[in-house]
Amino acid sequence: MTIPLSGSREARPFPLRRLAAWAAARDLAAFIVPGPDVARTCGIDLDAAGVRVAQTPRHAGVLVLVGELPRGLKKAAAVAYAQMPRPRAILAVGAGDVSPLPEPDVWVTASQRELAAGVEELRRLFAEGAFATEAAGFDIEEIRMETEYVCPMHPEVTSDEPGSCPKCGMDLIPRESAGGAGHEGHDDAGHGDTDHDASDPGVLVSHEGHGSNDEMDYQDMGHEGGGEDSGGHEHAERGEHEGHDEMDHGGHEDMGFMSMVEMTQGTPRSSDGLQMEWTGAPFGPLFPGLPGGLSLTFTLDGDTVANVTAPRGALGWDLDGLETAPARDFPDLLALLDPLSPTAYRLLALQALEDAANTVADERTTLERVGALERERAASHLGWFSGFGRLLGYSWLEARAGQIQLALLRAADAEEVARQETEVGKLVRRVYRTPMLARRLKGLGTLPDTAETSGPVARAAGLAKDARSGGIYRTLDFEPVVREGNDAVARLWTRLAEVEQSLKLVRKAGAVCFPQGMLTSPLRSTGSATVETPRGAATLRVKLQGDVVSATELTTPSSLHHQFIGAVAEEREVADALLGVASLDLSPWGVAR
Repeated sequence: MTIPLSGSREARPFPLRRLAAWAAARDLAAFIVPGPDVARTCGIDLDAAGVRVAQTPRHAGVLVLVGELPRGLKKAAAVAYAQMPRPRAILAVGAGDVSPLPEPDVWVTASQRELAAGVEELRRLFAEGAFATEAAGFDIEEIRMETEYVCPMHPEVTSDEPGSCPKCGMDLIPRESAGGAGHEGHDDAGHGDTDHDASDPGVLVSHEGHGSNDEMDYQDMGHEGGGEDSGGHEHAERGEHEGHDEMDHGGHEDMGFMSMVEMTQGTPRSSDGLQMEWTGAPFGPLFPGLPGGLSLTFTLDGDTVANVTAPRGALGWDLDGLETAPARDFPDLLALLDPLSPTAYRLLALQALEDAANTVADERTTLERVGALERERAASHLGWFSGFGRLLGYSWLEARAGQIQLALLRAADAEEVARQETEVGKLVRRVYRTPMLARRLKGLGTLPDTAETSGPVARAAGLAKDARSGGIYRTLDFEPVVREGNDAVARLWTRLAEVEQSLKLVRKAGAVCFPQGMLTSPLRSTGSATVETPRGAATLRVKLQGDVVSATELTTPSSLHHQFIGAVAEEREVADALLGVASLDLSPWGVAR
């Protein structure tokens, strides 16, 4: 019996269609959620399994879900799935519950061997079930059109309901926004959704004309008449309101008169000071080159970013669920909160609990932890290079950095990690031999000298801030990598040097074992620790009641750096703004909700 795909195309499976399905099964393209960065961190290589990675869902036939997805990403995944042309399928890799998506066609664990077997099974299902006489539709709340109300003069003022702008008093006007795929709440199994004008998640979407003076009713601004007599202005400025008590203010009796200067204050303007039409351009949560889950909305003045909105903590950790966890389970649970740096956060939890137990790890265990943490740092920086190469348009950098990252994460011991030093050296030399790269990034993403930063961002600004300065690292002759410039190119050079440095530290440590605990009882009531994660210093404080964690306090570098998104993006052209944001290497998973 033929089993249809979750996203079969509704059509009778004639021989010619079966042939087309067989051909499609031989050339599968996949869209990854949360993104290639998380897939590589989990050691998953779709290219090696014979599946091409698509940059948008419109060019994919398979939706690949990697790991446990937070609620926000499940919604984004549903949007992406609705935009994929039929026939389409879902491959879950180490994923849990995926609702509101349909049941995945194939489930596998997060291992390359399992992935290869799962892809072969998916090819078989694709060839047999791509067409079906009855295909299931996909109609859920997440992909229905929603109405958002926005102020025509202050685009940053939005509401889910009609009302007035708190800044100028004007009526909010409706605009349709895709709660999901951007079509009218249905998924037509017969035509595969390709006829809808849907907006890819993470692809620039324009809402033009919301700030246009041409579309504004003159009376909406509290004026009557448009002739040469501007007495209304003069009276308002002098406070002389005689004869104007019954003036029609466009339905805003309590609004009073506001000049155009006041009305347009804070809206985008061109270089000559005139108000421009603004365009809302969303990027994310699934935008190629940015971390999966990072959502940005640029308000554009022409091709220049006038304002940035970046919601905090769409994926970020929620520690409430950890505050009844047994101490022995706490390190594993904390490691799950950030799939981009699981080793660092597991080590952070272990050290905080060891502090509560007044226990110090022995030298061998400490060296093993150094090796594991430095491997993750080198791999994380290479993952950043891969995504950054995508934004820059350097396909060789995207591909080569990603390949070395996977090789590091799959290395069984310190010797295998050390063997990648040669490949890293080749990559470093090629980057240095690409002068256009440095010229392209020079001056982008500059932060104020007074900005409080951490990790590579701080060290690229000439600050020797590093939580590794001391302890076991001192015996390994460690010195922080420091560069000058405080811009995107300085951050690139800093991370490049740190990749080489981390591999040398792994070789000196002689091991890359996953951090294990050294816990003893009884535990004290409190404990704390600081670990230099790949993105900077993270600090954890825990309170315990017996052997149970009762309260936690966590600070992360991404929470610290999130506030600088506007500083590196505003007053920049769109491409430069994206590079500036990417240079911060934010982890959406590490920003507090």
